[in-house]
Amino acid sequence: MGPVGRGGGGSPFLPSRPPSELFFHSSFTSAGTPQKYDPTFKGPIYDRGCTDIICCVLLVIAIVGYVVVGVVAWTHGDPRKVIYPTDSRGQFCGQQGTPNEKKPFLFYFDIVKCASPLVLLEFQCPTTQICVSKCPDRYLTYLSAYGSRAAGELEYYRHFCVPEFKNLQKVGSVEVLKDKECPAMIIPSTPLARRCFPAIRAKKGVIMVGNETTYDDGHGHRRNVTELLEGAKKANVVLETRQLAMKIFEDYTVSWYWIIIGLVIAMVASFIFIVLLRFLAGIMVWVMIVMVILVLGYGIFHCYMEYAKLKGEAGSDISLKDLGFQTDLRVYLHLRQTWLAFMIILCIVEVVIILLLVFLRKRILIAIALIKEASRAVGHIMMSLLFPLCTFFLLCLCIAYWASTAVFLSTSNEAIYKVFNETACQFSGQTCKPETFNVSNVTKLCPDAQCLFAFYGGETAYHKYLIILQFFNVFMFFWLANFVIALGQVTLAGAFASYYWAFKKPDDMPAFPLFSAFGRALRYHTGSLAFGSLILAIIQVIRVILEYLDHRLKAADNKFAKFLLSCLKCCFWCLEKFIKFLNRNAYIMIAVYGTNFCTSARNAFSLLMRNIIRVAVLDKVTDFLFFLGKLLIVGSVGILAFFFFTQRIKLVQDTAPPLNYYWVPILTVIVGSYLIAHGFFSVYGMCVDTLFLCFCEDLERNDGSPERPYYMSPELSEILLKGNLEPSKSADSQG
Repeated sequence: MGPVGRGGGGSPFLPSRPPSELFFHSSFTSAGTPQKYDPTFKGPIYDRGCTDIICCVLLVIAIVGYVVVGVVAWTHGDPRKVIYPTDSRGQFCGQQGTPNEKKPFLFYFDIVKCASPLVLLEFQCPTTQICVSKCPDRYLTYLSAYGSRAAGELEYYRHFCVPEFKNLQKVGSVEVLKDKECPAMIIPSTPLARRCFPAIRAKKGVIMVGNETTYDDGHGHRRNVTELLEGAKKANVVLETRQLAMKIFEDYTVSWYWIIIGLVIAMVASFIFIVLLRFLAGIMVWVMIVMVILVLGYGIFHCYMEYAKLKGEAGSDISLKDLGFQTDLRVYLHLRQTWLAFMIILCIVEVVIILLLVFLRKRILIAIALIKEASRAVGHIMMSLLFPLCTFFLLCLCIAYWASTAVFLSTSNEAIYKVFNETACQFSGQTCKPETFNVSNVTKLCPDAQCLFAFYGGETAYHKYLIILQFFNVFMFFWLANFVIALGQVTLAGAFASYYWAFKKPDDMPAFPLFSAFGRALRYHTGSLAFGSLILAIIQVIRVILEYLDHRLKAADNKFAKFLLSCLKCCFWCLEKFIKFLNRNAYIMIAVYGTNFCTSARNAFSLLMRNIIRVAVLDKVTDFLFFLGKLLIVGSVGILAFFFFTQRIKLVQDTAPPLNYYWVPILTVIVGSYLIAHGFFSVYGMCVDTLFLCFCEDLERNDGSPERPYYMSPELSEILLKGNLEPSKSADSQG
């Protein structure tokens, strides 16, 4: 009788070599030459040693340095600089435990001066700014306040002077006329992002403050309200994004409950899908394919109906280019061109998926067999479905540490004060000290000069190397994040490899395969994981630098530089994808054989190249099926969220919260659903990759004879080998 699994003629999935060559084509030495078949090999090797120790030491040193950088940043940094507005003396408005604790708003003495180009250069208005308890609610000049002699007017006016100003009778003096201690005027203002801006409104197209189109500037001159508007716009150059952020935050505060419900629905749907995949893999895959086609078909139908409904409506024929960017995405839904674009995109996706299914219909049957085997493996190691939570938690720690360190580093500068002057002054722009400025020669030579807070900086060695520390922070984030992902991949690969190489499934499997694989990865292969993640981190940092250079060159007119930069970005993107693919398979070899990273990567790449047809036929087809599964879950939950938050479901129409931008919770639910679905399917993806690599190795190690039976299950061998496997000679049949 011939080798088990080879009946029925030649199979495209069998190596075209005689059994004698298969016998010696199993594993490789460090030099890459074949060595004799090892009959004692039973799966993941337990008697292994530490690998890539140098990289392990480098990782430990880097982590210690990262902790030191974090401690130094936390010592010097002050996040209040991001949260609270700062007055002209660098003090925070509304900060507890400070003299400005009950003064949360920033008031500009003369906001018209904020229209100066200096605002865009220094990000600071060349006028005195103080913290106040509330914004002014009336129009008042210091001359009218002083002339009225009314104690109430003078006392109210004094609230908008510098804290040192105590003598009310000093109003009208030369010093005050220079807007140093008190503003020339105050006008009705409204708070925006804790800043007082003039309460400007438009009445029948006319810009007004109160009921006036002009105002007294406090120096006896009448000025147009549009000057106030221009100053407010420049002062608001950064605050427009903050206003958008505040509206988004408001949407989250009223919709967070429903967002969580949407994510829970996605999690339950993903879990149910995975459980059903465990018992009904074949049926679920075909149901998934049909459902994806139906969901896309409904999307095309809905887009067409909306497109037809808008025909003839006023303003619906405006092009997207003419409309420009709008923060309120509901505006786009009133355009026919929007729905036409959606319909075209969905049609293209639908056609591409149908064509792929037509051409891959035979390969899908083989991929389903591999998914069934993966389902059995996951069924014996159910804890693997929860392991992504561990990886997610560690990634959250990395992100939190990186973000907090970045904030503290960016806020660890000292307050820098500069000389601001409206007229020509030789000291303008120079640094100064508020404590000694009034007695310096600057005030004598430039009477109008002021020493105002400009920005945060510093001249010490620490401040000079802040950019390097920020770069190190980004690099360590990539390194540690990739290390965490690698640890999860090696752990899952070790657990699933123990299932595949168990001769009697599941009797020969270790008691706790997941924890055993996790312990082996940390104990022996921390250096190898650090090596692989270091290579990937370097490439990702280079990509970040290229993106930064691309951003800086946008305004340049050097087409050759832009072309070269685009080529480099494309090359490094491809390189990153290739390294991720190579690392993933190298980690599987590390989990099975315990070799170092370079040896594992070389052997994995060599094994995949010898089985390149199987890689294209099996591995990538299963990836495509898993993508359809994620697309089905994300699409279903996304459609449900869209109809709910746009109040199109009549049963719960009154339950949906009022929103500024309904796309905020919808996008959050869609992105969160994808991450949840990806977490569940990533376990299956790693399982399929591990079983596939073990399957290729099994074919090269064994020939299906009684002396060397296949370790794959009879169901898997029946499909992959296209033969009638004799139960007596199958690995599973021995159990």
